[in-house]
Amino acid sequence: MMPQNKKFKKPVTAISILDEYLEHARIYIFHNQGKEKVYISSADWMVRNLDHRVEATCPVLDPRIRKELKEILDIQLSDNVKARWLDNNLENLYKKNQSKKVRSQIEIYQYLNQKIVKPAVQTEPAPATPVDQMIPI
Repeated sequence: MMPQNKKFKKPVTAISILDEYLEHARIYIFHNQGKEKVYISSADWMVRNLDHRVEATCPVLDPRIRKELKEILDIQLSDNVKARWLDNNLENLYKKNQSKKVRSQIEIYQYLNQKIVKPAVQTEPAPATPVDQMIPI
């Protein structure tokens, strides 16, 4: 898309992902001359949100959380099943390529699910504590 404001010379690339779940990535990453800044926000940057509501934005300071948010955003940007390129003509064609199919909502679910620590399966019962070693209560 070409920006309406002529001060901006580079075209803007934007995608929209419409899938089973209503979700909006509210992750903002600024290059900041090499000093990257990551923020999360309660709203996307639309007039109805910024002018008529109280919204909040905050920096993400924990490097582990920043890394996870960036990985989730990378998954969304790689979507080539449900993502559409937004354009000034409102054609919004599906983002297709020859790469492996990536449906971001499913990929994000799998990404987060594999991060869950699952309890180890105990195959044998734990040995009983001898009565003479028990602490009376």
